[in-house]
Amino acid sequence: MDNPFFMILFACTLVPSLKISVADDSMNVLNALSDGKTLVSKGGKFELGFFSPGGSHKRYLGIWYKNMPIQTVVWVANRANPINDSSGILTVNSTGNIVLIQNGSLVWYTNSLKQAKNPVVELLDSGNLVIRNEAETDPEEYLWQSFDHPSDTFLPGMKLGWDLRTGLERMLTAWKSPDDPSPGDVSRHVKLYSYPEIHIMKGTKTVFRFGPWNGLFYNGAPDLRNNTIFGFTFVSTKDEKYTIFSLTNSFAITRVVLNQSTTIYRYVWVEKDQNWGIYTSLPKDFCDTYGLCGAYGNCMPSETQVCQCLKGFSPKSPEAWVASGWSQGCVRNKPLSCKDKLTDGFVKLENLKVPDTKHTWLDENIGLKECKVKCLNCCSCVAYTNSDIRGGGSGCVMWFGDLIDMKQFETGGQYLYIRMPASELGHLYSHKNTARIVASTVAAICVVLLLSSYIICRIRRKNADKRKSEKENINLRTYDFSSISNATNRFSLNNKLGQGGFGPVYKGTLPDGQEIAVKRLSKTSKQGMDEFKTEVMLIAKLQHRNLVKLLGCSTQQDEKLLIYEFMPNRSLDYFIFNPTRCALLGWVKRFEIIDGIARGLLYLHQDSRLKIIHRDLKTSNVLLDNNMNPKISDFGMARIFELDKDELDTNKVVGTYGYIPPEYVVHGSFSVKSDIFSFGVIVLEIISGKKNRGFCDPHHSLNLLGHAWRLWIENRPMELVDDLVDNTVGPSEIIRYIHIGLLCVQQSPQDRPNISSILLMLNGEKLLPEPNQPGFYTGKDHSTIKDSSLRNIGVGSINEMSNSLLEAR
Repeated sequence: MDNPFFMILFACTLVPSLKISVADDSMNVLNALSDGKTLVSKGGKFELGFFSPGGSHKRYLGIWYKNMPIQTVVWVANRANPINDSSGILTVNSTGNIVLIQNGSLVWYTNSLKQAKNPVVELLDSGNLVIRNEAETDPEEYLWQSFDHPSDTFLPGMKLGWDLRTGLERMLTAWKSPDDPSPGDVSRHVKLYSYPEIHIMKGTKTVFRFGPWNGLFYNGAPDLRNNTIFGFTFVSTKDEKYTIFSLTNSFAITRVVLNQSTTIYRYVWVEKDQNWGIYTSLPKDFCDTYGLCGAYGNCMPSETQVCQCLKGFSPKSPEAWVASGWSQGCVRNKPLSCKDKLTDGFVKLENLKVPDTKHTWLDENIGLKECKVKCLNCCSCVAYTNSDIRGGGSGCVMWFGDLIDMKQFETGGQYLYIRMPASELGHLYSHKNTARIVASTVAAICVVLLLSSYIICRIRRKNADKRKSEKENINLRTYDFSSISNATNRFSLNNKLGQGGFGPVYKGTLPDGQEIAVKRLSKTSKQGMDEFKTEVMLIAKLQHRNLVKLLGCSTQQDEKLLIYEFMPNRSLDYFIFNPTRCALLGWVKRFEIIDGIARGLLYLHQDSRLKIIHRDLKTSNVLLDNNMNPKISDFGMARIFELDKDELDTNKVVGTYGYIPPEYVVHGSFSVKSDIFSFGVIVLEIISGKKNRGFCDPHHSLNLLGHAWRLWIENRPMELVDDLVDNTVGPSEIIRYIHIGLLCVQQSPQDRPNISSILLMLNGEKLLPEPNQPGFYTGKDHSTIKDSSLRNIGVGSINEMSNSLLEAR
């Protein structure tokens, strides 16, 4: 009875199959919906039932517009699992879930985690299929809703984007074809960048970008301004980031559809024609092709040569540029001069689709003047503008790295201020020598004053931060030991999820129905109170969708308990090292997991207010949520770095065999590059489906890293690949990930890329250097190993080091 599928099917057998009339808009546990019967929303706008697309004999459960001459389906439940006859039955069980069965076999079901009391399924006039408690006082308090799980259609009132509290992503996925509702490889996502935006993607590649929301419209689609039919908005809070549209004309019928050709259409129902009319479609023209003109290239649809380098830039490859080979983009004619900020300025571009916002920084509380100063004082800032153009403009967004995917509009678009050396700005930035001298003198005086103020402020801030930290620790939610004991059934073995180095982890359920994971530190564990406080303090402060969320802790009855959000799909190693479960993670999902881990590391290393080294990154510490999105967990070994420090030494080396870099093992030196080494091991393990620790090449006595390196230098990298995984991506993509993994596990930490460079590599935006020999490689060629003390470390030797040197878990 512990199997959820068995429980759902068992509940189904208890439900009598009663007829539903076409007038009904809801059903409960006493009802069932068979093929041929439907639910109709109260106002008669939408209908739920079984249908067959085109001339197909396959049956799907879906929602379509009622009383239209053309059946227009807006949502499909069993997209990937059609029924082959008319024997499908839809029921709702006592746990508050919808279940679709065929001849006693489970076809599709919902997965509500909320407490159900007399659950009712209802089809709303918005086209939303919802499950709610019948006696619920709040009519919009749903146990589950189809709007959280869209198909290919975006309807008024539907949110597309992220619920950051639960990790739920609502995205569109195209039908494979007009007659096949199964998910294609084209999807529409809200990208959680600092300055969020919407991308249409084919597989893992962006094909079109809407541009960010600027307060009035999506910057890359100025034609979609609010009008007499519909209005858009974008909501961005700490809990949610999503786009939504509403009807300004209550009589209008409109929908947005994404298709497999990577085109997104806005349809409006034309009553006199009794047909759908296309209001607009995107991409609109050739210049909407993502990244067409490369870095610093501006696409101009009205020009014969559509790609033009920005002023002050020239084609990186003039020969290719003439032949319309624009992908290499443009480079600066003259470099920026960060040493003397007076020699840099900005050129203003108008009516522009602003660049890809992946590498941006956003501050909504300052204006354009402060934004300019901040950008000028940051050597890596290359452009800035307002984040909100309403009322003369407000907010500040700055770009770092190459500027990609710009387009010139005749009207609409936005201003962008691009950083340039003074020699490219003409007379506007020609300074007289006298002015230079005066400015330099004033600047020198200011530096002295600022330095004095800085020293005083830093002393005060350290004391304030210490007090604030103590306050934050006290304010973290604490739980009674008895309540956690009851939630885990007294830490029953049946509730045990796994065993970590510091103690077991249990699944629990709180009285309000919330599922939790409880880490119970063993009393004989080497994680003492200091490590416990470290983990509590770090995770309480860290908030990112690729980091596990700490809910609270308990220190009663001489126990140390950490209470986390529950990850239903356990850990990454549970899947990739199992010969059966590994097939559930296809290449696209594996690449997404690698990308998610990298984003979590970017937050730890660079984007959070602390600089944190995890020190125990491994597959068992990467947890997977409902949608198989990765979350880094277990911060008991983590260390906080001062922002101006890059490396620390320790006499106590901690971590896990197989993931620890050589410089840490031998010298006790750790840095952000230590986490990069661990990340590289994870990448190679994900690609190969094999553990680094315990793997041994039978012919060469190599560990997984050495085996991968040998295959690489022998030009046979695809032999590393897990052959149990689908073949939906090309070899070049897989080889790129192997290449990145080898770059991360190089012997010398200086050779390993930083995490921001890795993210560029993962997205195909950076040329990859050739890797050097990996750490702990035991082949014949040791020429690239820089530390002679490591040359004799063989496979398994690291496991034999004394416990006084290595306290691995």
